Parts: sequence; C-alpha cells; structure tokens
Amino acid sequence: MIYLKSDREIEKMRASAQLVSHTLAEVSKYIEPGVETGKLDVIAEDFIKKHNARPAFKGYGPADNPFPGTLCISVNEEVVHGIPGKRVLKEGDIVSVDCGVELDGYFGDHAYTFAVGECDDETWHLLKTTLASLYKGIEEAKHGKRIGDIGYAVQSHCEAEGFGVVRDLVGHGLGRSLHEDPSVPNYGKKGRGERLRSGMTLAIEPMINMGTWKVKTLNDGWTIITADNKYSAHFEHDVVIREGEADILSTFDYIAELSKNPDNVILYG
Repeated sequence: MIYLKSDREIEKMRASAQLVSHTLAEVSKYIEPGVETGKLDVIAEDFIKKHNARPAFKGYGPADNPFPGTLCISVNEEVVHGIPGKRVLKEGDIVSVDCGVELDGYFGDHAYTFAVGECDDETWHLLKTTLASLYKGIEEAKHGKRIGDIGYAVQSHCEAEGFGVVRDLVGHGLGRSLHEDPSVPNYGKKGRGERLRSGMTLAIEPMINMGTWKVKTLNDGWTIITADNKYSAHFEHDVVIREGEADILSTFDYIAELSKNPDNVILYG
C-alpha cells in the first residue's frame, strides 16, 4: 500500500528529515582517527532525545535480535547495518553513518559516508561516484516517471565507473512508518516498475561497492559486508515526488558547516 502525503504531513516529514541532517552533522564533529564507533552512537542518541524525538533504529527488528544502536555505523567493507561498539576508526577508513528518527509521528532516515583522515584516490572515486548516483536517481524521481527510472540512473552511472551495485538491499517509502511501500532498487530498467505520483515520499539510497555487488550477513544478524571485503559507500536522501523536480527533505549542508575535517566533506554539484 502506497500512501500519498498531504502538505501538512510532508512538512512533518521535513522536520524529521532535518533533525536527522542535524544529527549527522553533530556526529561529523567527532569523526576522526582514534574514536570508537560507540561514542558516535551515544552522541547521536543524546542529540535526538534533546530534540524531543525518538531514535528510530534502536530496538527495530525481530524481538529476539533487535538492533541495539541509535546509528547504523558501517566501516570500510561493511555495507549497511553495522553495529556501533568498540571498533576504533583509523586513518584511511570510510564510515557510513545511517540515522533514523521519529518526530511527531513521522520518520526521517538518511545516510552519509565520511572519509576518516586521508583516503586513497580509488576510495575518493567510490565516494564521489556513489554520491553523484544519488542525485542522478533523484533527478528521475518526479511525477509520471517509474521506479525503474531511478534504479537505472543509479546503476548505469556506477557501473560505468566499474563499481558494483548492491541488489540485495534497496531504498523504500517512508512516512508514518520507517519502511513503507514501494521498494526503491538501485538497479532497474527505464519505464518499468511502480509509477511515481506526486505526494509519494521515498528514501533513495545507493549502496555501491568497490568490487562485486554481492554481499553477505555476519553472525550478528545485522551487519552486511561485501562478499570480497572491498570498500562500500552509502548515501541517502528523503524526497517527495512532485510534478517537477523532487523536493529533497534532507540535506548534507549541515555536515559541511560542522565537520572537523571540511576538506573531506563531499558535496554534489
């Protein structure tokens, strides 16, 4: 079931998405070699609660194995759903920080992949290509297009650069629930899939690997890594389908303003 949102609901979602944006920026101030991922998680949880919202990921999932963190923090070969803990970031790492909040009954959910210190040229290329593919997908997210148009835009851009596009994990609708219909794959064919309609709200999130597109899940039941242990990048925005260009509810601008390492902040355009 796909729910089209009213203007009032969209503004509530914008507030949630913007809180995620501010949370990612707050976390970015502490991303540097030597920091434990668990420290970043505590910072995010405190920040979200101080803004009268609820961390959407903490406790999410099956009753016998709920996700334990506020953030999904995925380092290097970890694609998504990395569990925060004692892992220490080091120079040359990349770290995807995925955050979700519930504010006033509506969800925001997006992600950014940070460089920790200096990265090699191949890693920078992965990050820049993945971020560019996000915006190329968003360019196709407009009334009258189809889900396959988004996936095709992401896939064709990344595969042309020699990277693998994850098939097992996809973007999604969101609103009153963290995950709603429709699914939004990062691969596909033009003109295929669900028709996009004004008022649909989507989380578009390319997950792109330096090597193979194949992934596997670790024994913790959450952390997903690349099958060849090569690096993976992940960027995500929340958008509203409109008659013209999509309305992007989230932003990375706050990260650029607050990051301790602004030279390592990648922005598109």
